[in-house]
Amino acid sequence: MADHSKIEWTDATWNPITGCSLMSEGCRFCYAAELAATRLKNHPSRVGLTKKSAAGVVQFNGKVRFNDDWLDQPLRWRKPRMIFVCAHADLFHENVADDWIDKIFAVMALCPQHTFQVLTKRPERMKKYMQRRNDNAHHPAMDYAALMAVTGCWDTPALDLLAWPLANVWLGVSVEDQVTADTRIPYLLDTPAAVRFLSAEPLLGPVQIPEYMPNPLWNDLPSWKEPEIDWVIAGGESGRNARPMHPQWVRDLRDQCAAAEVPFLFKQWGSWQVVYDRDRDDPDWRECGTIDRKTPNGQWLNLSGGQGFHGESVVRVARTHKKTSGRVLDGVTHDGFPEVRS
Repeated sequence: MADHSKIEWTDATWNPITGCSLMSEGCRFCYAAELAATRLKNHPSRVGLTKKSAAGVVQFNGKVRFNDDWLDQPLRWRKPRMIFVCAHADLFHENVADDWIDKIFAVMALCPQHTFQVLTKRPERMKKYMQRRNDNAHHPAMDYAALMAVTGCWDTPALDLLAWPLANVWLGVSVEDQVTADTRIPYLLDTPAAVRFLSAEPLLGPVQIPEYMPNPLWNDLPSWKEPEIDWVIAGGESGRNARPMHPQWVRDLRDQCAAAEVPFLFKQWGSWQVVYDRDRDDPDWRECGTIDRKTPNGQWLNLSGGQGFHGESVVRVARTHKKTSGRVLDGVTHDGFPEVRS
């Protein structure tokens, strides 16, 4: 748990579950696995959850842990805040029991003053869980919430235990390229949720998502309205193994959000900083690529904008630190958020 989180799009993190496993390329250099194997390796919530790959990279090993001592943390936070749920796990991992998820959703139901942000790479299970109801059209998680309220364990505010999906829970999927976007976003849009969001971090390739975005021309026509993405976060990778991100990939996501009137938040450039942009710095461009401090005279890597992304937009990037590279995109800090729904 970390109140006052440094993550740009949330206020606090809550980790009732820890542990995960590699799902796609975006997981390969997971910051949470690195922490679990280093600074937090002796913490009871992290012991035994990591392994090293054949390449010597730290990864989660598939084991997950339910930290029941942390389950009631949000109930103790009276001041409203945004809370990132399971920042060091995936709530919908295949080894996480439904019973654990029920208890976590019950706590979220008992904290209407907070906004909870749930992010997954496993949207198939999230959809199935959110659609699960018993014969009384009552979600099992609400049974736990009712039990907690009746027992008087916590001083709970007024709560509609029949409301589903919960108005204070935002559901999102993490994507890193077009393939993962096209695979995961349709499940998200078919999942009951108050707010649906997209985290494109680490962004490892160009992503086109207009078909999943709102059409501003139809905003005043409720009969046309279908489930859509309400918020987009984008960011580059950080850490010692970080892969560089082409600025055009971010610009294109920003422009798609602007056209669809969807809030956009640019989280960070990550561990690489753009030092030369052919399109903006030099119309008579020469071959450019990646400069690594360890190999300043070589290791060139041309980053193509990709088909439909302004051709071969070539940039030159240097390895640095995320604090140095910052989060300013073309002179602007993008801090868009969706409307907080009570």
